[in-house]
Amino acid sequence: MNIKILDTGSAHCKKLEENTQKALKESNISASIEKITDLNRIIKYGDIPSPALIINDHIVSHGRVPSTAEIKVYIN
Repeated sequence: MNIKILDTGSAHCKKLEENTQKALKESNISASIEKITDLNRIIKYGDIPSPALIINDHIVSHGRVPSTAEIKVYIN
């Protein structure tokens, strides 16, 4: 599983990372999270608001912080 977070350094981005780590742990799934902080790389994903959660190259959430329960649905 390939997980990426488009991270602009906001508190929302940090919370998304925390919720994603918690969802992985609670689901007993081992996966690494790549935080993309470089603006040039973020722009390649288009004009989407951060934070954004990308799983297996699909944008599953953007512009808000999904709950741990929502993220568990995305990863299972």
